[in-house]
Amino acid sequence: MKVGIDLLHFATADYYLGLDTFAAEKNLDVDKFYIGIGQERMSIAPPDEDVVTLAAKAAAPILEQINSNEITAVLFATETGVDQSKSAGVFLHGLLNLSKRCRVVEFKHACYAGAAALQMATCMIRANPKEKILVIAADIAKYDVNTSAEATQGCGAVAMLITESPRIIEIEPGSGYFTDDVMDFWRPNHRTTALVDGKYSTKVYLKSLKHAWEHFTQQTGKGFDDIDYFCYHIPFTKMADKAHQALIRKAGANVTPEAFKAQTLPSQRYNRIVGNSYSASLFVSFISLLDHLEENIENKRVSFFSYGSGCVAEFFTGMMQPGYQALLMTARHQTQIAQRTALTYAQYLAFYQQAEQPKENIVYESNNRGAYRLEGIESHKRIYQSTLHE
Repeated sequence: MKVGIDLLHFATADYYLGLDTFAAEKNLDVDKFYIGIGQERMSIAPPDEDVVTLAAKAAAPILEQINSNEITAVLFATETGVDQSKSAGVFLHGLLNLSKRCRVVEFKHACYAGAAALQMATCMIRANPKEKILVIAADIAKYDVNTSAEATQGCGAVAMLITESPRIIEIEPGSGYFTDDVMDFWRPNHRTTALVDGKYSTKVYLKSLKHAWEHFTQQTGKGFDDIDYFCYHIPFTKMADKAHQALIRKAGANVTPEAFKAQTLPSQRYNRIVGNSYSASLFVSFISLLDHLEENIENKRVSFFSYGSGCVAEFFTGMMQPGYQALLMTARHQTQIAQRTALTYAQYLAFYQQAEQPKENIVYESNNRGAYRLEGIESHKRIYQSTLHE
């Protein structure tokens, strides 16, 4: 039985902060970001945008193409959830008017959760091929102002419809995985922003990749030359370059500079201008690959490396399906990115500070231009608005 991604779409916020603007504000050389970490822009969510509204924007174009009553489960992966008890997926379920005959659960382990939700969905469908599961990976990466991590913020959501006989990519059985209890990145309950040891996190990422790859080869018998394209978790694009270099060394592969670029560069282009999206990042990378490749890659193998700080990692592969190109939503992706509004640093800071206000009772100014927005919070209850169902 083939199981995998039948449809997928991603969404980001309506605003961005250019790292040229950021560099000018901080009196820094912009090449510290353009070249040093490989980033140009960060998508910035206004206060009336959260992971639920981002997820709704990502999922809506998929639901337009199917009977939404056939969705049997929503698996929502995020590390920036909106409630410590209620799943963000339940808010999404109501906002999208999905069938009551549906299960919903939230997944959390830093940036790894999206891969965990995808693998869980494939297992559920192998157990019951009638299932049609909506997997969501959505996050808003936010760090303290005037810290080294501030330039690596961003946001995004990816929605994936997981089914039997998928039309885009079959997720192949067998993977390699690795877990280690480390403190490279964490966000205590009392904080709205994460804490990170950047240099240590890079070392743990690369160590996890090597161990996951070793396990993957043992479990599947596949090697480096069996894979055509490589997608990585991308907190910043230079991390993907470092990862691919490390994998090449670990695998003992011989890769020319031209082949290196062909294997990785198309998968970095969206991440470079959207910024970090945590659990969604790996799948934004996959969408970027599909949207920017000129050639048809039917029956080619794509690998996925998911890394979540703390840490859990997994390496797995998928086979591209015949006719996949007809299912891509490239124009939608590129239009929404192109239509974002540039923020001044002061405007970005105003969004940042408003989002930090007390949350017991608040009505948000309308900045989110999408069909779904967070209208406000009343008596600690989140109130969402959909212009599609008014």
